[in-house]
Amino acid sequence: MGALEGRSALVTGGSSGIGLATVERFIEEGAQVGVVDLQPPPGGQAELYIEADVGDPRSWPAIMEQAQAKFGGIDVAYLNAGVTTGENDIEKLTDEQYTRIMRVNVDHVVFGTRALVAHMRPRGGGWIVATASIAGLTGFAYDPIYTLTKHAVVGLVRSLGPALEADGIKINAVCPGITDTPMTAPDKEVLQSAGFPMLVPAEIAEAVMLAITSGGTGLCYPIQPGRPLEAYRFAGIPGARTAGGEGMRPPI
Repeated sequence: MGALEGRSALVTGGSSGIGLATVERFIEEGAQVGVVDLQPPPGGQAELYIEADVGDPRSWPAIMEQAQAKFGGIDVAYLNAGVTTGENDIEKLTDEQYTRIMRVNVDHVVFGTRALVAHMRPRGGGWIVATASIAGLTGFAYDPIYTLTKHAVVGLVRSLGPALEADGIKINAVCPGITDTPMTAPDKEVLQSAGFPMLVPAEIAEAVMLAITSGGTGLCYPIQPGRPLEAYRFAGIPGARTAGGEGMRPPI
């Protein structure tokens, strides 16, 4: 019996790359799977396909209604859809590039999580995983705005984890290094020529399963070739040193 036997799952950006590999893994683990994308998954992989703009908050009520009608509810959600700008010069960044990447990489995760929490809370809980990136854990000069969006995902997941735990909802992030997907295709030849090790989508799907089954919440899982999967250990921030206030956390 698979780890997701009898569960229903929703995957955004599930028609190619990391999303498709995770759809396939979810099915192997026994889940019924719905895909939300702008194109259908190849070969009818999923039991439900929803064409929607996941960055538009107006899309999410219909997404959840269709999932509810098909599966009776969603137990697991993987918010994976993402794009890059491919621009490292801030002066050349266009309004259109900025609006597009914020819509897909940040708004999609925020509005998707909002809709999923409202759906999962009365059901007694569920699991949400979002795709961040190694770029969400460090600086990445190749695409600073992409890096900004992935830091936003990491911050959201780390903050919501403790807040949602009492409702039985676990939320984590996977943080892949450079992965062989359609999004990285323009740079693939250069990377391979340099001998740079790239991940394959199935490795990210494995990390998504760990994020679901580990029992933790508010965690981020960096994924790099050849390294074991484990949650990232964030360093603590400097604390107060005033008399009587050492180590205190804000009371809110």
